[in-house]
Amino acid sequence: MPAPRRVLLMSYWLEPGGTERQMTEIARRLDPGRFDARVGCIRARGLYLEDLRQARIEVREFPMSGFLRPSYWRAARDLRRYIREQRIDIVHAFDVPATLFAVPVARAAGAPVVISSQRAYRSLTPGKHPFLRLTDHMVQGIVVNSQTVGDTLIRQDRVPPELIHLCPNGLDLDVFFPAEKTGQGALHIGVAARLEPEKGLETLIDAFAELAEAGAGAHLTILGNGPLLAALQERARERGISARCRFEPATRSVAKWLRSFDIFVLPSLSEALSNALMEAMACGCCAIASRVGGNPELVEDGVSGLLFNPGDSKDLAKHLRRVLTDETARQSLAAAGCSRMREKFPMAASVSRMEDIYNRVPAR
Repeated sequence: MPAPRRVLLMSYWLEPGGTERQMTEIARRLDPGRFDARVGCIRARGLYLEDLRQARIEVREFPMSGFLRPSYWRAARDLRRYIREQRIDIVHAFDVPATLFAVPVARAAGAPVVISSQRAYRSLTPGKHPFLRLTDHMVQGIVVNSQTVGDTLIRQDRVPPELIHLCPNGLDLDVFFPAEKTGQGALHIGVAARLEPEKGLETLIDAFAELAEAGAGAHLTILGNGPLLAALQERARERGISARCRFEPATRSVAKWLRSFDIFVLPSLSEALSNALMEAMACGCCAIASRVGGNPELVEDGVSGLLFNPGDSKDLAKHLRRVLTDETARQSLAAAGCSRMREKFPMAASVSRMEDIYNRVPAR
């Protein structure tokens, strides 16, 4: 029986986030009889570090403070040495910093297979876009988590279609499952997201404020960390909803929060395949999402959730008003969304697909 292939999965760090969660689960679940998984980080810190350690996955740090600083050359030297000494067979970069750092180094180190990932639109990082295009010529495969991202790479960046490999995100269904709703008290609207401009959270605050002015008795929770926290809190104060809008930090116990939400809103202006949306649907939330990116791949409008025009708070308020006032519709959409997630996006399917990609991508 051949020895397991050594796979180095690379990311910037291990803080809570969709990409970090997916990478951690892939590393933990790869078949140890076929793959010897280990993880490399530019910053080996974050909530998922303990999960990897408990799974006895080696985590190696290659610290650097920037691409134009001496620390970069030290980190590149150490990574090159590690790939060679450990005889790494596959290097897979999961995010943009890891791609820009690890792909050229892995290619220079002679790693047989080098793979990058594109899990969001490159328009979100315009300054890095030309350099990501360069890495397209250094890899034997690019893993995308949604068909729309793959199509964009082919159309805008002229990536050869045979280089694109689709691996949708997966869900740990032992963690993300619905709870029995009591049906008592005010309904709870929620979102879990990085507090970044592309998440469009101002749209949600404005839509909720419109509902509050009309007398709706719901509550709103915004769960997450990010640079827009203070600005979003100020917007909630300006719109007069601070008493019914709470902000909570990111947590490993996100599933408990999701099970407490009746309605989950993802108001993103740009999105690939949202882990948060998938997790919320699996937890039994009635999903409302902006009609962008991979959201329509998850939400079949009017069947397993509702879609609204991105940035349009009035359109969102209209959908919220419908599900707040129509319990039958709300429960029907939530049940269909939960079934769709359990049938189409279990983590086992994602891991199996990634193993297939690792086996199919040809060695250099």
